[in-house]
Amino acid sequence: MAKSKQAPALKASPLREVVRRHSNTLSKQLQAHQTKIFPPLARKTIRNFTPAEVAKFFGLAEGYLRTVVADLEARDDNDFKPVTGPGNRRVYSVDDVAKLRKLLDETTRGARVPRRYVQNRTEGEDLQVIAVMNFKGGSGKTTTAAHLAQYLGLRGYRVLAIDLDPQASLSALFGTQPEVDVGENETIYGAIRYDDERRSMRDVIRKTYIPGLDLIPGNIELMEFEHTTPKALMQKRPNEPIFFARIQTVIEEVGDDYDVVVIDCPPQLGFLTMSALTAATSVLITVHPQMLDVMSMNQFLAMTSDLLDEIASVGADDRNNWMRFLITRFEPTDGPQNQMVALLRSMFNDDVMVNSMLKSTAISDAGLTNQTLFEVERGQFTRTTYDRALESMNNVNAEIEGLIKQVWGRS
Repeated sequence: MAKSKQAPALKASPLREVVRRHSNTLSKQLQAHQTKIFPPLARKTIRNFTPAEVAKFFGLAEGYLRTVVADLEARDDNDFKPVTGPGNRRVYSVDDVAKLRKLLDETTRGARVPRRYVQNRTEGEDLQVIAVMNFKGGSGKTTTAAHLAQYLGLRGYRVLAIDLDPQASLSALFGTQPEVDVGENETIYGAIRYDDERRSMRDVIRKTYIPGLDLIPGNIELMEFEHTTPKALMQKRPNEPIFFARIQTVIEEVGDDYDVVVIDCPPQLGFLTMSALTAATSVLITVHPQMLDVMSMNQFLAMTSDLLDEIASVGADDRNNWMRFLITRFEPTDGPQNQMVALLRSMFNDDVMVNSMLKSTAISDAGLTNQTLFEVERGQFTRTTYDRALESMNNVNAEIEGLIKQVWGRS
C-alpha cells in the first residue's frame, strides 16, 4: 500500500510580525480611503439647511421664520442674505444659522419674556459634562455622542466634544483622521500627562465646521495614560492632581468658554474612563436591547460601582445630576427587543430615556462616509427613511437638552 502524503507542517510567522504587517496594510488603506473622501487640502463641511430644519432649531413655526427673515433682509443695518436653493427656496448655511440666531436674540431682548435663541449659560448655571459610555462596542455610543454634540451646537449652545477613545471614531466623524491629522501631544493626553511635556488645554482644542462646537480629537496616544498612571501613582508627586481628577481639572481651565462638554468614553473601565466619570456631571449609557449586550452591561455596572467606591474613598467628587440608559439601534417590530426594552423599563423606571434611537440604514450608510444625519444629503435616501431616522435622533437629543435645562432651573 502506498503511503499517503502528509501535508507540510504549518510554519507561522511570529505574531508580532503578522500584527505589524496587517497594521501597516490597514493604515495605508485607511489613509487612501480618507484621501479619496477628503483630499489633503479639503476641509469637511456641513450641508445647507432648509427653512423647516432651521425653524426646528429655533423652536419657531416655519411661517413665522419666513416673516422674520424677510424683515431682516429688508433692513439696512445687517448683511443677512441667505442663498436660494432648488425651486428658488431659501437655504441656510451653518454660518447663516449662527448669524440668524444672534439677530433673533437681539430682537427679543426688550420683550417682557424674552426668548432665548443664544443658549449660553448664565450666572448660577454650572457647566454640564456628559459622559457617553458603554462597556461593549457596537452600542451606538460614538454615533450618539457625535449627534448630541452637533445638535446642541446647532441649537445655540457652546459645546466641547472630547474624543477619549483611542480608536478615535468620534474624531473621524468630525473629519479628523487620527493617524494623519492628529500628531503627538494633540489629544487630551497632552493636557493630562504627568511629565514636563504637558500642554495647556486650550492648545489641544480645535474649531469644527459648526460655529460654537469645538473638538479635542483622539488617537492611539490616549493609551499612554493607561500606561503612565500606575507609575505616577507609585511616585506620588506633590501638588499634582491624582489620575481621576485630571480631566476634571483641565476642563475647568476652559469651563467659562462652554455650556456643555460631551465626552465619548472608551469601551473599557480604565484610568481614562474613571477620570471621565469623575469629571462628568451626567452619564448617558447606551444599550442595545439584546441579551448579550444587557449581560455585558450588568458586568459594566457592577465593576463601575466597585471602582467608584474605591476612588470615592480617596477623595473623588460625586457631581452626578442624572444618569440615563439610552436604548439604541432599536427595531420596534422586533418582538424580543420589545420584551427586553420592557424589562429594562420595569427595572430602571425613569432612568431609561423615554425616546429611543431607532436602527436605520440612514445612520449606518451615513457612517460609511464618516458623516452624521446633519451632514448627509437627504436625497441619498428615501424620504421616509431619512425623516424617520432624523426624528428619532432629534427626539433623543431634545430629551437630553431638557435634562440639561432642568439642572439649570430653566423651564
